[in-house]
Amino acid sequence: MGFLSVIVAAAAAWGFGAAYYMTLSRPWIVAAGIEIDEKGRPRGGSPLPFVLSAVAMILVAGMMRHIFARAGIDTAGAGFVAGLGIGLFFIAPWIMINNAYGMRPFRLTLIDGGYAVAGCAIIGTVLTLV
Repeated sequence: MGFLSVIVAAAAAWGFGAAYYMTLSRPWIVAAGIEIDEKGRPRGGSPLPFVLSAVAMILVAGMMRHIFARAGIDTAGAGFVAGLGIGLFFIAPWIMINNAYGMRPFRLTLIDGGYAVAGCAIIGTVLTLV
């Protein structure tokens, strides 16, 4: 059952990410400095980032499940709060560090960090429900 909860939680966060980045695609493209074609789409698109993001969501969900099991986090509210904390206090600051050293706009940190926080909150909630 643990494997299924990890897959479902990862899929939920990945699906949220698709909607999140579709909604924020224009500001993200500008902040990330991505070259676009005449239709406004990123040049040289590849499916690789989508595959890697799916794998990353599985890894994050798997580790969060392990942490939750060891910590006794087993309610939706506790999963939501723990996931929110992991995103807000672990992942988003790391994104900020990477973007700061890469001299990327802070807006990129807000967009990507926002996804990390919301995605982890979703994973935490789903892990405790499935």
